[in-house]
Amino acid sequence: MAPPSRRGAHYERWLADYARRSSSAPVPAATAVLLRQSPGGVQILLLRRNPDMPVMGGVWAFPGGRVDPEDRAAADNPDDRYEVARITAVRETEEEAGLQLDPRALVRFSHWTPPPDFDHQLATWFFLAPAPPDAVQVDGREMSEHLWLTPAEALRRHTDAGGTWFLPPTYVTVHELQGFATVSDALAAAQRREPMFYDTRLITTADGEGVALFAGDAGYETGDPDVPGARHRLWATEGRPWRLERSGGGGLT
Repeated sequence: MAPPSRRGAHYERWLADYARRSSSAPVPAATAVLLRQSPGGVQILLLRRNPDMPVMGGVWAFPGGRVDPEDRAAADNPDDRYEVARITAVRETEEEAGLQLDPRALVRFSHWTPPPDFDHQLATWFFLAPAPPDAVQVDGREMSEHLWLTPAEALRRHTDAGGTWFLPPTYVTVHELQGFATVSDALAAAQRREPMFYDTRLITTADGEGVALFAGDAGYETGDPDVPGARHRLWATEGRPWRLERSGGGGLT
C-alpha cells in the first residue's frame, strides 16, 4: 500500500488496511527525535534504556512511549491522532529526559509498525523537534544515560558495538539525518516531504542474515528477500555492518 500522506483521510485508509492484515489493533505511540546544533554539525539526543529492563534493555533510543488516556484528555480534539501523538511525545520527553517541548514545533517524520508476530504492537509516530537549551536529566528508571551525537558518530558506535546499539527504527532514523549542516535544514526538509511509513517483516535468510523488509519491497508480501524488483529493506545482522537498501533513493533531502 502506498505510504499515507499528511492528509488524515489517507492515514485512515492505512489504519483500515492494517486492521485487515493484523489480528490485533495497533497500540498508538509517539517518539521525539531531538536535534541540536553543535560546532561539529547536527547532534541527536539518544537515551539508553536501563539494561535491567525486561523489554529492549540496554538499547539506545529516542524518548517516547505509548499514548496514555491523559494524552487524549489533554488534546483539544481527542480524535485527532496527530495532536494526541504530539502530546504523547512531549510528555514522554519530559518524563524520560527532563526536557519540555513545544508541541507545535514537532514535525512529523515517519511512522513505524512492527512485525505482526511482535509481542509489543506499537504503531509509532516519529517527530523531529529542535532541542531546548536545558540540560538533559534522565529519569534513572526506564532510561539510564544519555548522549548527544552526530548521526555519523552514532552509526559508527552502532557498528563498533556489533550492531547491538539500535533497533531498526532508530537506525533508519539516524541514517536519514546524515548530511545536514543545521537543525533548521533538517526540519525544513522533513516539512517538505511526506512522512515515510514502515510496515515491517523480519526475515532470516538461508545463510543466517537478518533483513527487515518494509512495505514497498518486492519481497514484503511473500517474505522472500530474493524476489526481484523494488528494494525497501534493512540488512540487520548482529556482528555485521547494517545496510539500508532502497530503490530510487527516497531519503530526506
